[in-house]
Amino acid sequence: MPGIDECLLDVMRLPGARGAAVVDWTSGLALGTIGESPNGDHEATAAETAEVARMAAEQPAFALGLPDAPAAAGGTAAPPVEDVIVTTRAGYHILRFVETDFDSSVFLHLWLDRAEGNLALARIRLGEMAERLVLA
Repeated sequence: MPGIDECLLDVMRLPGARGAAVVDWTSGLALGTIGESPNGDHEATAAETAEVARMAAEQPAFALGLPDAPAAAGGTAAPPVEDVIVTTRAGYHILRFVETDFDSSVFLHLWLDRAEGNLALARIRLGEMAERLVLA
């Protein structure tokens, strides 16, 4: 099972990958980064994407109808959202939530070039990597 560094190296093998990070969405801290950052600062990007992840993960509307949804925001259950995709004119930002044994407050962020990347393939591969990722 891959750790953060190995997982990030695998992510960068995806066609069109420009940069990636493993981020804790409760603190906004990057646990690991690789490649480019959209604004040139990996830590700022981690904080910004954590805001997006937090907004999506804590919205009750996304949890409706799920039998194992957390009763309240901040619970230890995994967020009801699998991933968030933000499209821009030049690329895609995919935030894939990682389920962990402790608090599931981590996500993978992939910045993908729109012309060279394959959004469907990237989403599938990020899901596979999220399942295998080992956080120590």
